[in-house]
Amino acid sequence: MTSRRDFIKQVGVASLMLAVPSVVLSGKKKKITRVVILHTSDVHSHIEPLAATDPRYANRGGFARRAELIGRTRLENEHVLLLDSGDVVQGTPYFNLYGGTPEMELMARMGYDAATLGNHEFDKGMDHLAGLIKQTSFPFINCNYDVSGTPLEGLLVPYKIFEKGNARIGVVGLGIDLSGLVSPTCHAGLKYLNPIEKGEETARYLKKEKDCDIVIALSHLGLESDKAKEDDLKVATGTRSIDLILGGHTHTFMKEPLFVKNAAGKEVMIVHSGEFGVQISRIELVIGGESKASMSGIKV
Repeated sequence: MTSRRDFIKQVGVASLMLAVPSVVLSGKKKKITRVVILHTSDVHSHIEPLAATDPRYANRGGFARRAELIGRTRLENEHVLLLDSGDVVQGTPYFNLYGGTPEMELMARMGYDAATLGNHEFDKGMDHLAGLIKQTSFPFINCNYDVSGTPLEGLLVPYKIFEKGNARIGVVGLGIDLSGLVSPTCHAGLKYLNPIEKGEETARYLKKEKDCDIVIALSHLGLESDKAKEDDLKVATGTRSIDLILGGHTHTFMKEPLFVKNAAGKEVMIVHSGEFGVQISRIELVIGGESKASMSGIKV
């Protein structure tokens, strides 16, 4: 087994899957800034590439291969954001042995700008999760979990604003209802708030009060669910101020993005990036004038 110190040194090859036409997003008329967003989700502690015998993803994935691709993207582009939609941990013996510390350390080394929480981040309880978050150098964003009086109080932020060139990009985080997914003792005291209402409230604040050009929702609600009251499709159609949803939880691979009309009749782009770190989604935003977005999936 490869040692932890060698993970980041390994080099892999990534290939482009598909590029799609751009869609016009809302945005303010200002000098154009081009921003590349790299997105992951549901990595589930797959630190190393999957085995050569894996029936679906043989020899694919691994933190080191993603690090090589991310580093190359940053060399080739002036403005890059690296984001994750949760369930970073749980799924391999690494989590059982180390409790998520290697995953958080490696994400910090790779320069993640932000992540949101998935349900599996709570598997060892909020005290454990609080310890992991304190180790990180990047924020965990969530606006629909009220964690007052819990070990997570003061450790989550409802939004984060990134300034890239002349553009201001707001990012909100939306978490799934943990009931039925996580042991009640592992999220005792956490209050789940409606992500559609809180997402719109926060996104509207970012646009109206914080002068953000684009608002991105990092979501772990899942793409579509017959059982849940809230999912990414419902967020897209039920809000007015969110422009792009980067989702997780349902392990959905997308060869092209999904476009949905929001409550104001404008198109929202939804992107999911599969599972286990075997695909990174690359979204290119052109912000300023008639702001646009396009997406491609990259095999790792």
